[in-house]
Amino acid sequence: MMTLDEYEKLVGTEIGVSSWIAVDQAMIDAYADVIGDHQFIHVDPEKARATPFGGTIAHGLLTLSLLPQMAYEVLPVEEGARMGVNYGYDRIRFIAPVKSGKRVRGRFVLTGFDRRPGQVVKTMRVTVEIEGEDKPALAADWIGMTFL
Repeated sequence: MMTLDEYEKLVGTEIGVSSWIAVDQAMIDAYADVIGDHQFIHVDPEKARATPFGGTIAHGLLTLSLLPQMAYEVLPVEEGARMGVNYGYDRIRFIAPVKSGKRVRGRFVLTGFDRRPGQVVKTMRVTVEIEGEDKPALAADWIGMTFL
């Protein structure tokens, strides 16, 4: 738990870095089934080997969908919080593909903290890193609303 004043003082700082999450073919296939996107670069390892990726890659939206799991691990909860909801994203960029079998983690920097009656709106600059890679998988400004 963190008071609103304590949280607000963190604007401009890194809040946390999550643990690594393995993105394997089973996860990619399950995600493809849920969203109905079975493009071969995601679900056909043999055919995907002939692409510049050299194998299957995760859907960009799969990588984005891992952010809540990462956030629950590292982001503090505001004192008096009743619930939180996604408010939206700005500037989502899918920078590098996540190849099947790689691990990713989220790095969270608090960039905005807006107090409203009964609510707080926080903006996090999130970078999803790929283990062993120079470029991140994605970068986004993630906006969350907490009801107090």
